[in-house]
Amino acid sequence: MADPNGPTPAMPTPAMPTPAMPTPAVLRRAPAPAAPEPSPFGRVEADGTVYLLAPEGEIRIGQWAAGPPAAGLAFFQRKYEDLVVEIDLIGARLADGRATPEQAQSVLAKVQEALTARSFIGDLAALDIKCQAVAAGIVQARAELSEKRAAARAEATAARETLAAEAEKLGPSTSWKQASERFAAIVEEWKVLPRTDRATEQVLWKRISNARTGFDKRRRQHFAEADALHKVAVARKRELIATAESLAKSTDWVGTGKKIRDLMNDWKSAPRAGRSDEDKLWKRFKAAQDEFFAAKTAADVQAEAALLPNITEKELLVSQAEALLPITDHKAAKAALRGIHERWEKVGDLPRGDRERLENRLRKVDEALRKDESESWKKSNPEARARAESTANVFADGIAKLETKRQKAEASGNLREVAKLEAAIEQTTALLRAAQSAASEFGSLTHVG
Repeated sequence: MADPNGPTPAMPTPAMPTPAMPTPAVLRRAPAPAAPEPSPFGRVEADGTVYLLAPEGEIRIGQWAAGPPAAGLAFFQRKYEDLVVEIDLIGARLADGRATPEQAQSVLAKVQEALTARSFIGDLAALDIKCQAVAAGIVQARAELSEKRAAARAEATAARETLAAEAEKLGPSTSWKQASERFAAIVEEWKVLPRTDRATEQVLWKRISNARTGFDKRRRQHFAEADALHKVAVARKRELIATAESLAKSTDWVGTGKKIRDLMNDWKSAPRAGRSDEDKLWKRFKAAQDEFFAAKTAADVQAEAALLPNITEKELLVSQAEALLPITDHKAAKAALRGIHERWEKVGDLPRGDRERLENRLRKVDEALRKDESESWKKSNPEARARAESTANVFADGIAKLETKRQKAEASGNLREVAKLEAAIEQTTALLRAAQSAASEFGSLTHVG
């Protein structure tokens, strides 16, 4: 049957086989492949012309020249089966999410192009249905992907909003190290978030950038001021160190000790120089202090040792003073104690550990003498004696008058007045006895009772 459109290019004809060499009788020829079943969708004529049964009728699609018609039919059927495998595979991969809509679209276009070219033998309608199913799957996958992307963009926008709000909250912080580290982490977290609307991203990023810029400006200013203060502190503390080192070898223990204590107060009031420098400067300052106080301690120990002989002498003087107690002769005891004090001063100082103990013992004797002297003065004071006797006489006269009133009240039978007067008499009698006791310290007194 002639083709009205002209001859179709024939399939390549394989090279003619080399004539077979004689083979041993034991060798057998390989069996020929089975002929394919006749297809309801096309055929291959004996002359190699290939026909496809399409919805519009039977059409010529090619020429087979590489073997018998059965082989040609199998070849063109495999081309169809390959397309079916491709479209089925991409449909399954698209459904389970292992293929993107773009990948599926590429395969679909290839199969659809083959459908249009019609260079195979197979069920055109079935293949077209498969293509339509994949096309619908692509539309659905793109819609689902669009929804996911929209949700991801919304989530990313919310995450960026959260980062911007955190950055603005972090901006006024004075926790310089922690805040700097967090700002760096915010930038890294921003980078890995999915892309969103460009305009929205720019607005949110500007908020983060402004907060970070403001924080960095304040941080630089803080450390610039801290550096300036650090230099002032170092200079001031070096001055104090120089002064302390110049005093370290002084032997003016009292005066220099006061100066070093004043230097210590100045050190505390001076600004800190930073941990590293502060530690180094303090070690130098303390070393100068320690040198002075170590020398002072050594001098004190030596001075204390020189005072040890004084302990025995003052122990003896204290014993002599204590022997004056109880005082029987005030004038003689006073003269003796005066002499003990003179010898006490000539002996010199005592070691610190014994000073208070011995001075307290001597002080008790002094107090006993002063007490005795006070009592003697009171007894010899005529004005005080006269006042005491006068007070006692006033109370005695008062009691006598009350006694007279009580007798009159008893005579008149006024028991209430009697009771009142008896209470007054009892109270005045107690006062009289106290006055008589005070007056008796000045000598004999006639008691009124």
